[in-house]
Amino acid sequence: MKQGYKEQYENKVLPEIQKELNIKNKLAAPRLEKVVVNIGLGRASQAANFRDKIFPEIVKEMMTITGQKPSSRGAKQSISGFKLREGEIIGLKTTLRGARMYDFINKLVKIVYPRVRDFRGIDLKNVDERGNLNLGFKDHYVFAETSQETSTVDFGLQVTLVCNAKKREDALALYRHVGFLFKAPKASKK
Repeated sequence: MKQGYKEQYENKVLPEIQKELNIKNKLAAPRLEKVVVNIGLGRASQAANFRDKIFPEIVKEMMTITGQKPSSRGAKQSISGFKLREGEIIGLKTTLRGARMYDFINKLVKIVYPRVRDFRGIDLKNVDERGNLNLGFKDHYVFAETSQETSTVDFGLQVTLVCNAKKREDALALYRHVGFLFKAPKASKK
């Protein structure tokens, strides 16, 4: 029987993290809690045929990428300078947990980042002080499920990996063991 990435994570990655961080109890080791995928619709929501053609196509593409239907996010207040009304749809959000989360992370590491043009590693600034990793993609075509030939919409997306690490260094160790490649820190000039 083929082992899923969640089982690989539990059996291989977690013991390596425990050994590196010198943690005796496996429940005390840093873990990934969820992955949040966001799309800002921006100017696309101002198009004349947005509701009928563009929005359903974006939802379909996001469902293909994440494997789950996104929820729409409305504007909290009206802003006349942006021609925005309260309640208008301005974004989509999907939260992945469990096996889907681990499969999505595996897809990011092994399929998506090798397809990114001129990829030289993830900047260390993308990991915040809580240990969350924020990744941005300018277009969704780096995901193997989508195709430029068949897609009629173009959008970028933001992926946030939420971690329960107590220290930023522990979270970085977790992300390295999962397979994310980071840029080497620059040497300071004196």
